[in-house]
Amino acid sequence: MAIRVQKGLVIITGLLVYFFLNQAYGQTKFTISGTLKDSTNGEAIIGGTVLIKETKSGMSSNVYGFYSITLPSGNYTVEYTSVGYKKIEKRINLNQSRQLNINLSPLVQNLKEVTVVNQNTGSVNVNSIDMSVNKLDIKTIQKLPALLGEVDIVKSLQFLPGVSQVGEGSSGFNVRGGSVGQNLVLLDEAPIYNSSHMLGFFSVFNPDAVKDVKLYKGAIPAQYGGRTSSVLDVRLKEGNQKKTEVDGGIGFIFSRLAVQGPLINDKASFLIAARRSYIDAIASALTGNKFGLNFYDLTLKANYTINPKNRVYLSGFLGRDNFGLSDDATFNWGNKSATLRWNSVINNKLFANVSAIFSNYNYNLGFNQDDNNKYKWHSSIANYFIKPDFNYFISNNSEIKFGIEASSYRFDPSNTKGITNGQEVDNSLEKKHALEAAAYLSHRWQIIPRLEIQYGLRFSHFDYLGAGTAFTYNDTIPGKRRSVVSEKYYEKGQRIASYQNPEPRFSVKFSLNNQQSIKASYARTAQYIQFISNTTASNPLNIWTPSTNNLKPTLADQFTLGYFLEVGKSGMYEASVETYYKRSSDEVDYINGAELLSNAYLEGDLLSGQGRAYGMELYLQKKKGDFTGWLSYTLSRSELKIDGINKGNWYPTRYDQTHNLKLVGSYTINKQWSATADFVFTTGTPTTYPNQRIVSQGYLIPYNSNDSRNDMRVNAFNRLDLSIRMEGNPFRKSGQARRNRDYVVFSIYNVYGRKNTFSNYFVQSTQRTTIDQPLQAEAHRVAIIGTMVPSVSYNFKF
Repeated sequence: MAIRVQKGLVIITGLLVYFFLNQAYGQTKFTISGTLKDSTNGEAIIGGTVLIKETKSGMSSNVYGFYSITLPSGNYTVEYTSVGYKKIEKRINLNQSRQLNINLSPLVQNLKEVTVVNQNTGSVNVNSIDMSVNKLDIKTIQKLPALLGEVDIVKSLQFLPGVSQVGEGSSGFNVRGGSVGQNLVLLDEAPIYNSSHMLGFFSVFNPDAVKDVKLYKGAIPAQYGGRTSSVLDVRLKEGNQKKTEVDGGIGFIFSRLAVQGPLINDKASFLIAARRSYIDAIASALTGNKFGLNFYDLTLKANYTINPKNRVYLSGFLGRDNFGLSDDATFNWGNKSATLRWNSVINNKLFANVSAIFSNYNYNLGFNQDDNNKYKWHSSIANYFIKPDFNYFISNNSEIKFGIEASSYRFDPSNTKGITNGQEVDNSLEKKHALEAAAYLSHRWQIIPRLEIQYGLRFSHFDYLGAGTAFTYNDTIPGKRRSVVSEKYYEKGQRIASYQNPEPRFSVKFSLNNQQSIKASYARTAQYIQFISNTTASNPLNIWTPSTNNLKPTLADQFTLGYFLEVGKSGMYEASVETYYKRSSDEVDYINGAELLSNAYLEGDLLSGQGRAYGMELYLQKKKGDFTGWLSYTLSRSELKIDGINKGNWYPTRYDQTHNLKLVGSYTINKQWSATADFVFTTGTPTTYPNQRIVSQGYLIPYNSNDSRNDMRVNAFNRLDLSIRMEGNPFRKSGQARRNRDYVVFSIYNVYGRKNTFSNYFVQSTQRTTIDQPLQAEAHRVAIIGTMVPSVSYNFKF
């Protein structure tokens, strides 16, 4: 393997040398570079298009708005465009390298256009080499019907092909047959380990603070790593550099407020966004009892422009959920993160970004019966890392990205202390430590106008370190708990286990014409930290653990093929079909009766084996007109094959859904009123039911007599939601435009009140005809939301 990696690096290095020499000895060329910004607030425009009309070539601005195009000397017309902005054309005589910073003006909002697209613009979906990528627009997210009137980014993702959720009330989301823990969720580059509030009903992302949302389901770029399923990259607004701006909303569940504005005009700005629920206050007022269910989050960001070529950013997030019915029993969990970044335009072809990042997720349980009987349980994962990234723009048709990153992890699986019958008790487990490092290099190359490739290599390394005890387990009957046969203590910093993996990435796009293209990709990804859960849906008590001497990292190889089409006047309609196949190794599952929480010998209850996921995704969209919307359909399977489970045969994962259909439609009635509806249908998720019964002490107890798993399914899920949006009058009686804008959203969630099954469980019946008759076990169905939920929310901006 090492020899193959070395050969690959030699080939990549040779190609780089070729391109550099071609630049040095070719025709005299000059570079146009700069940044694209919003003229009203100074925000960088991500994915804006810079087009050279004479050559019909161009590029997109990066995540910080930077672009660079190299051309032979001559006269050119440069066109700058982006979705939702007015086009600008510049006529230039290029006889030397030039810097052109462009401010684009927003178009007047057109309610007849939907701006959720598969990529930045319709044409980009066809012409970009990126595939299996979805970009969400905040304005369209705000139109979708929402639970209790509160728009949500993660819930909106579930209307996209290949994205699913096991049911209402579950945290996170699943992508192409992967688990919740196999998604890399980033907020301004900081990983978020639990993206949900209120056990999954809302996400931690405040829509008033978010600028850009992009989901990578396949063909994951080489700069991303550490997860095997997807990457959700959420970017915060930078803060208005021109004027102070206030956004907010008042709903049934919580209120939110965001303030942004200049600290120094055109040089420094800030953003503060906060949300707080008030379910506890309402319930306490209605019942007269203390009710401790609430959540809050705070998002902060500031930036400072040192000079035209250097800028620094500082962003942070703090979120918390609290759940407790009294002071005697408390439960809370939350995320916190911070990101410090430095952007630098080193020269007109080389752009650099250096980030230092901190992230932490923890939860706490507490019980307090009295002073002699109480305990507290704490668990957490924390990591710190630094990553410099570079973009080198060789030419219009060639771009290189490279960088490195280093990260440290600290796992605290169970810090449990208390008092039992007046005696102090400490059942805490050892903390675990790990280091992860990676280097990557990728190259995008448009060989001819119709053919473009992107190839790269990410090389990752992981060390599991002391201080701590490493266990060795016996080889027992597959599917049974393994016992410890030996243990060894390692000092602080001493290496216990080490892994490294090359992760090649490759994509190719062939354009049939300006409206059609075919794309294919391959990506290998490695995941060194594992998300451990044995519940139908993930919850705050799920734990993260590193790869160890017993638990190997998960590796996944994904192959994707797609056809992309745009038709109609000005790209009114868009369609895509993608097929994928993903195979994986060392997928983790658990034995029957596994103890996952506060278990020092957790690895003895875990099993690992193969995984596979495959499917087809269809996406159809109408983007313009009075009626807009989209349809997404996914046909897929997600399976595991692990010795000791299901007799060693393939079985469905807990999040396998064969059919997944979503419909979204929005109709603009007039300038003030619009209506939106969505419909979701999915196959029921797999489950395991008892197949036999035994009598024990007068109770009839159902149980599963074999090792089958997920061989049955709950009922299919379906739901219809409606919403009506009423815009405030944008003009005063005098005819002057109002500075403040507001709107009201009326929503009905689950219109026909369907009781969708979340899970089934069994309880003992109290009814029997004779004293000798065993108590029967009755099956019960759990529906998280089994009724129609109307709501109204008021939103404002000034």
